[in-house]
Amino acid sequence: MRRIDLHCYPGTPEWVASQGPFAEALAAYWKKPWAGRPEADVVADIAAAGFEALLVAFDISAHTGAPACDNAYVAGMRDRHPSVFLGAWGAVDPLRGPAAPAEAEAAVREHGVLGFHFHPIMGRFRVDDPALRPLFETITGLGVPVMIDVGTTGMGAGLPGGLGTRIDHAHPLAIDVLAATFPQLTIIASHPGWPWVDEMTAVALHKGNVFWELSGWAPKYFPPQLRSDIRGRLRDKIMFGSDHPSIPFERLLREWDELGYHQDVLDAVFHGNAERVLGL
Repeated sequence: MRRIDLHCYPGTPEWVASQGPFAEALAAYWKKPWAGRPEADVVADIAAAGFEALLVAFDISAHTGAPACDNAYVAGMRDRHPSVFLGAWGAVDPLRGPAAPAEAEAAVREHGVLGFHFHPIMGRFRVDDPALRPLFETITGLGVPVMIDVGTTGMGAGLPGGLGTRIDHAHPLAIDVLAATFPQLTIIASHPGWPWVDEMTAVALHKGNVFWELSGWAPKYFPPQLRSDIRGRLRDKIMFGSDHPSIPFERLLREWDELGYHQDVLDAVFHGNAERVLGL
């Protein structure tokens, strides 16, 4: 079975550096060292797991001052390993204001990113903020999709004030507003969206341009209603992502298998829906 990983971070020192003050918090959250690994080792692990991955850029530099793991970086890594990486999600920090739309256009035209990923909690914004409309107008005009994190995050979790972040920035209803405002924009929600799993289900069902990938969460912890909907009413919406390097590949594959889905459901989740929606 083909396995497309929609949400794979580079996992290199450059990527860890782009997280700034959140890197130490993530090590505590995941209970393991949060240090970058050599690119060759990362690529070897992804290939060994049998994944064709989409790399994810990362840029929250406007408020942290940390160097971005930018569009040129993920495009270069993609191009060096075309047998492992199908493409790359770009990143544009919306807090750059008027400069952000031009950055998005350059990322598509110069670096060939397939779309853009947004992390509202760490980035400190909501995608339904009217101030971001010019950016999403530009992205819609470019004809590329977006991938947007929903639900809580380990970044800043357990620390005083969550390092200044707010989990309501990643509420699914922000995606609902964005989808209604830009009906031609393909939107993929990332992660199960806890504690708003039912709200995210409602948005995915109601908005034809919204889809959902379930990275960053051990499958054995999927709530019962989500497990049922994956084989039922959300069957054409759900996609696989790893959120590498958060959870070991072996564990993800084992726990997906333990959910007991028929092969036709797994085919849709692991490759069919992504092939159809993203043209992969």
